[in-house]
Amino acid sequence: MGTIKLHNKHFKKYISAKKIKIAIDKMASLVAKDCKDEVPIFIGILNGSFMFAADFVRAYNGNCEMSFVKLASYSGTDSTGNVKQLVGLNENLEGRTVIILEDIIDTGTTLEEIYNIFRHQKLKQLKIATLFFKPDVFRKELHIDYIGLSIPDKFIVGYGLDYNGLGRNLADIYQLTTHKMTNIVLFGPPGAGKGTQADVLKDKYNLVHISTGDVFRYNIKNQTDLGKLAKSFMDKGDLVPDEVTIDMLKAEVEKNPDANGFIFDGFPRTESQAKALDAFLEEKGQSINGMVALEVAEDLLVARLLKRGETSGRSDDQDESKIRNRFNEYETKTSILKNYYADQNKYFGVDGVGNIEEITERLSSVFDTL
Repeated sequence: MGTIKLHNKHFKKYISAKKIKIAIDKMASLVAKDCKDEVPIFIGILNGSFMFAADFVRAYNGNCEMSFVKLASYSGTDSTGNVKQLVGLNENLEGRTVIILEDIIDTGTTLEEIYNIFRHQKLKQLKIATLFFKPDVFRKELHIDYIGLSIPDKFIVGYGLDYNGLGRNLADIYQLTTHKMTNIVLFGPPGAGKGTQADVLKDKYNLVHISTGDVFRYNIKNQTDLGKLAKSFMDKGDLVPDEVTIDMLKAEVEKNPDANGFIFDGFPRTESQAKALDAFLEEKGQSINGMVALEVAEDLLVARLLKRGETSGRSDDQDESKIRNRFNEYETKTSILKNYYADQNKYFGVDGVGNIEEITERLSSVFDTL
C-alpha cells in the first residue's frame, strides 16, 4: 500500500519494514556489545514500543529480562506536553542495568518523565534506546544512548505507532501527508486534439500524462500479464473489461508516487470507469479536480480526421462511415460522463476550434482554476 487512510487523514509509505529491521539489528548488536558481562533488563514504553521491543529482544544476542511501563502523552497528532504514568514497575531494579526501549523520541517530554521515574531506583546505569528520533524538535538536555533512525518532524504511524488508536499493526511506517495532486480528465470526441494538448499541458503544469491508448500498446507490446489478458479479449473481438483497463491505469499511477498530478486522456470512457477511478483516487487521499472537455462540431471533426487519414495511415481515419460510427459510440456511451462530472460541478467545456496555441490558452485558463 502506497497510501492509507486512518480516520480522516491520509498517510503515505515512508519507512519499509526491511529498513526498520536493519536498524533494530544494528541497535541490538551495539547493546549486546556494551552489556556482554551482565544481564540487562529492557523496559518497553507502552503502547507504542510493543512491536519494537518484541523484535529487539529477538535480535538481542545474550541473556536479558523484559518488562514494560505505560505512559501517555499523545492525543490525535499533537503532543499534549503532559505525561502521565499509567502503569508502574514492580521489579527490584537496584544495582541493575536498565535499558529503556522507546518507539519514538521527539520533544523529550516523555524521556524526561522516564528519567524522573528511575531517578531513585538505585540503578547501576540507565540507558535509552529509541527506534525513531526527531532531532529538530528535541528540547531536553538528556542523553540518548542508541538511536535507530533519525527522522524529520512529521507525524508517523505504523509499527506500534498510532493515530487515534489505528495503525499500530502496520509493518511499515507511514507519514502524514497533505500533498494534494491536480488530477484532470481531458475529454473530447475523436479528433478533438486531446493528445496534442495533453503533451503541451503536462509540461506546463508538471503533470503526468496517462493516455489509455499508450498504456494498452505498452502492455501488449511488452507482454505484461495485463497486456496478455487484454489481448485475449481483443483477439476474440470482445471489449476489454473495465477491470482490466482500470488495473492498467492503476499500475501507471503507482509508477509515479511523487507526481504533482495526472492528465487522464482516453479514460474514463464510461460512468462505471469514472466511479472506479474516483474510488481508487480516494484510497490515495486524492480526487479528480475536473473534467476539461474540448468541444468541436462533429462535421468539422470528420473533415479533420479525413484530412489526417491522408498521412496517418490509420484506416479508421480514411472511411467517413467508420468515423461517424466512432462519434455515435462517443455520443451514446462516453458523453454521458459530462453529466456525471457536471453533477459534481467538475465539468468545464472549452472551445476546441482554433490553432494549437489558442486552444492551449483556453485550456490553461481552466487548468489555472483547478
